[in-house]
Amino acid sequence: MHPLFIIFGFILIIACIGLGAGLVFHKRDIEYKERKNALNRAHSSSGSVEQAETIAKLEDRVRVLERLATDRGHLLADEIEQLRELPSSAVSKENA
Repeated sequence: MHPLFIIFGFILIIACIGLGAGLVFHKRDIEYKERKNALNRAHSSSGSVEQAETIAKLEDRVRVLERLATDRGHLLADEIEQLRELPSSAVSKENA
């Protein structure tokens, strides 16, 4: 057998091993990125729920303040005292 065929065969075997290893590493990298993106989506969705609840509470408070500021028929101090006496769930139902 000619020595060039042996060298070519050796290079071909090394190339196949290298490509196979590269393929395995590439698949692992893709799986890692998919898991990382899934965790980020799960984390961001739970954060957005908390943010939505906080925004809803703040909007309720702003509505109450706007009503107090624009309501000319009652004294402001009496309204504030009435709101302090109500539980927070009654205030949010009153604004709805």
